[in-house]
Amino acid sequence: MKAARRTAVSLLLPPALLLAGLTACSAGPSSDAAPRPTAVPAPSADPTDSAWIQLMIPMDEQAVALLDLAERKATGPRLRSWADRLRTAQQTELTALRGLRDRMGLPDTDVHEGHDMPGMVTARDLERARAAGGAPFDRLLVEEIRDHLRQSAQVSRSQAAAGGGAEARERARTTVAARAGQLADLGELPGAGG
Repeated sequence: MKAARRTAVSLLLPPALLLAGLTACSAGPSSDAAPRPTAVPAPSADPTDSAWIQLMIPMDEQAVALLDLAERKATGPRLRSWADRLRTAQQTELTALRGLRDRMGLPDTDVHEGHDMPGMVTARDLERARAAGGAPFDRLLVEEIRDHLRQSAQVSRSQAAAGGGAEARERARTTVAARAGQLADLGELPGAGG
């Protein structure tokens, strides 16, 4: 059974404020009599939208890394086929999320790198998956992906309710609907009940 995960707490400054602060700090002394204003593009995202997208992208990336292993390690054709379909769906979702992130003006850095968060497939989880074979791999795959799907649905429901941007809220609603179908498909796999 997977150990309970601790919840990471992070302080997120709006990217425009952070960028403005970094720009001011790096400006250094100037020979001009009057300081020149620095234009900082304002992202079109509120903090809720930013936090959601910056969580969903690494969650999906890590899930795809685990699903990649299923192609050669999953024991049954139904599990391999399910994992392949889900990997394709997650990659399509990642493309949409990255496009939204770019339109919001957010950086492409992983602010959750190294965090052990609910629903996040960690580096340790991937090590365990690489070392496992047969039924133990299948169980690990199903357990980790179920956790990912449930948690990403939960945070997406919160985003759909509380997000500030219409496009981010719509993407979150699309994710919630997709997760319902993906969890139903998972529940139909032999031995995957739970």
